[in-house]
Order: sequence, then C-alpha cells, then structure tokens
Amino acid sequence: MAHPLLADFPVVITLPVQWGEMDAYGHVNNAVLFRYFESARIAYLERCGLIESMEQDRVGAILHSTACRFHLPLYYPDTVEVGGRATGIAPDRFTMGYRVVSLTKQAVVAEGQGVIVSYDYARGRKTPLPEAIQQKIARLEGDAEAANEQEA
Repeated sequence: MAHPLLADFPVVITLPVQWGEMDAYGHVNNAVLFRYFESARIAYLERCGLIESMEQDRVGAILHSTACRFHLPLYYPDTVEVGGRATGIAPDRFTMGYRVVSLTKQAVVAEGQGVIVSYDYARGRKTPLPEAIQQKIARLEGDAEAANEQEA
C-alpha cells in the first residue's frame, strides 16, 4: 500500500536512494528527481497502454516539457515512493503530476509535472491520443478516485 501522501496517485513506484545520486553538497542531485519522475512516467505509460501502442503501431509518447518544485533535500540512505497521475488531458496530449515522498522523513520532498504528447514515430509528428489510451487513462484515474472514496 502506498504512502498516504500518495493516495490520489494511481501509479506509485518505490525506489532506493543510491549513494551515487548525491552531489558535492551532500544531498541527492536535483537532476535525479527528474529520473524519478521518468521512472513513474514509464510505469504510468505501461499501465495506460502507450508502451504497447508504441511497439504495435509506432504511436507512443514524447516528453514535451517538465518541471519540478523541490521541497526538502533528500539523502542516502532513504527510500522514496514516487506517484504519477494524469492531471489533464487534451486531444493530442496529457499532463502528468508527480510527487516524491521520502519514507525516512515521511514527507514530500519534491513535486512536478510533465506534458506528454502523443507522437507518431513512423511519420515523425504528433498525432491524436488514441481513443483506447484515453479510455485507459480515464479508467486508471477513475480507479484511483474510486479507491479513495472507498477508504473515506
């Protein structure tokens, strides 16, 4: 079961903080948080079918933009849980929200977002988000909402 601070996230992954992720200032380097976001994003893309779509139809995801708000420094040793969720959907893209929770601190250490565009790799251009993917995202997000309502 995911940390309560990630209750609204349908996809949550657990990652160990590695010694080599720390920088000269003695905390996890800021670029590492973007790798954590990437790992959550890939897990989300697997769950909503975009990885399979890429393999079958060459229609997949491409990262348009990303951002991070750092709340607290992160140190080794620790373990983090990283949540990913869709916070908005458009005809050819969706926005993801991310949250990183330190299990040692029991607190949010970073939050971010990314815009993911549906991309036709065979033609080299963006394309409408397949209807089946939109439906899987809706179900995935709906399942998270339903689970939260049951727990309340």
